[in-house]
Amino acid sequence: MTDVQAFTDGACLGNPGPGGWAALLKAKGTERLLAGGEAHTTNNRMELLAAISALEAITRSCRVELTTDSRYVIQGIEEWVPRWIANGWRTADKKPVKNQDLWERLAAAVARHTVSWKWVRGHTGHVENERVDQAAREQAEQLRDHA
Repeated sequence: MTDVQAFTDGACLGNPGPGGWAALLKAKGTERLLAGGEAHTTNNRMELLAAISALEAITRSCRVELTTDSRYVIQGIEEWVPRWIANGWRTADKKPVKNQDLWERLAAAVARHTVSWKWVRGHTGHVENERVDQAAREQAEQLRDHA
């Protein structure tokens, strides 16, 4: 049984450019929407920050089902991070891992919970995914408009 459902998304206007992230947490009939952004970033960083922010906002260890449209986040945390750690944060071709700072934060946040990852295709009418997509885009647009 899942204690918390989390839905996350990231957006970037240009890549790099102004970006936003959003996370929707659902537990015991309540909802909490988190959002933020950075003036100069990438889509991958925003996808990672969305997942990190969702998990870091959950203060007690629990079972979390995290739904994202980012295969990068899911494949990274499930497959790549263990290899990168074993290789001293180097890729298979011995290059430094991109976004290592965020992968380390995500790995630490995941370690506090029992997380099951669920992928959903973006922009297909999935209600929660559409909500976090809209909130992430709004964050990016606000940063662009106030630059």
